[in-house]
Amino acid sequence: MKKKLIKQLFALVAVFLMASSLITPNASAASQLPNVEADAAILIEADTGQILYEKNSGAVLGIASMTKMMTEYLILEAIHEKKLSWDDRVGVSKYAADISQDYSLSNVPLLTTEKYTIKELYEAMAIYSANGASIALAEALAGSEAEFIKLMNKKAEELNLGEAKFVNSTGLSNSLLKGQHPKGTKADDENLLSARAVSALAFHILHDYPEVLETAKTPEKIFRPGQQGETTMDNWNKMLPSFPTYGYEGLDGLKTGHTDFAGYCFTGTAERDGVRYIAVVMNAKNNGKSFEGARFTETKKLLDYAFDNYELKQVAPEGKAVKKHESLPVVKGKNKELKVVTKEPVNVLTKKGEESKISLQFDFNPKVVDEKDRIVAPIKEGQVVGYVSAKNKNLDDLGYAVNNGTNKVPVVADTTIEKANWFVLAIRSIGDFFVGVWSDAAANIKNWF
Repeated sequence: MKKKLIKQLFALVAVFLMASSLITPNASAASQLPNVEADAAILIEADTGQILYEKNSGAVLGIASMTKMMTEYLILEAIHEKKLSWDDRVGVSKYAADISQDYSLSNVPLLTTEKYTIKELYEAMAIYSANGASIALAEALAGSEAEFIKLMNKKAEELNLGEAKFVNSTGLSNSLLKGQHPKGTKADDENLLSARAVSALAFHILHDYPEVLETAKTPEKIFRPGQQGETTMDNWNKMLPSFPTYGYEGLDGLKTGHTDFAGYCFTGTAERDGVRYIAVVMNAKNNGKSFEGARFTETKKLLDYAFDNYELKQVAPEGKAVKKHESLPVVKGKNKELKVVTKEPVNVLTKKGEESKISLQFDFNPKVVDEKDRIVAPIKEGQVVGYVSAKNKNLDDLGYAVNNGTNKVPVVADTTIEKANWFVLAIRSIGDFFVGVWSDAAANIKNWF
């Protein structure tokens, strides 16, 4: 009797294990993918731009105040190019002042009789999403908002943002601009981008001007303390760690947005243990409801998925030779070989707990090589001679939000090689000629025997 019971017990265990082996993997895989309630969403790793999750990411939708990331990009670029400085004091137009006095919108009050520093206006825009301040910055750089949006659309083209449409510097619906919308745009125009394009814009501003986070992560600041127009600016990004309800470890940017047209939107970025991710949600909802916090609950789903399931591995550190491409052949130079190193670390994304199958690809910079892929002297130390990219064959390939589908790290010359003079080149040419003759002769003699 006991033996029969034991056999039945073992049979039940076997059936259970078989059922588990059939069911668990699929259920596990399904539970890992976040169920994001939004019209569009995307999640990318911020070092490589690799896409980890996307939902309707190519649809061109309203972006509301996420527009201000482009305004920030252009202002930071102008600062770096010394077209503007943080201490420059500028006046504001009647248009900017009129918008700034509308407290149904996010604003700090501006007066046409006052002057403001670029830094004051930038902080008001980046922390408090102040719309009048955004217009004032656009006018300070380009002379008018109409000219500024030409810069915005040109930069969108340079950054390969696809079907981008910028019609103002703020992200407000043009219908909210009190009939003063920029010349050349329509009264009902909207700023439009895809979620993929928004993530690419965030990627570029983080890479090109990482100081953007110093302002973006400020939870609160006083605008013009002790002066006319003093305003407490509470950051609209409630996922910053110091905020109670939605605070998220490691989150330090980047930009919220909301209009009736676009719904609740957010571009969030967070870093933990040296790995950073960027998440974008557009017209976010939670349990079918649209409210301010929905953009944060849905962003949390994406960031949790990233930090729980992925990690970044370094394939080659900065300033090191690439395996099998430690040196490259050189023609017309004083030296015949050039040592090359990586300009940045070469990283690749992997799933936690899984062995990776990593492959490296090297591509020459066509501007510095001849038809035989030889470096043509002269070449300067630090000059880009090629690109190396790493790929994890075990990772689902959803592509990249930037770089046309690849993650390329520049490889640069480790030293300067000057062009050889005409006499050295002539001697080499003669030597190469005789080497060729003797090689042909040797081949013919071998054939005779």
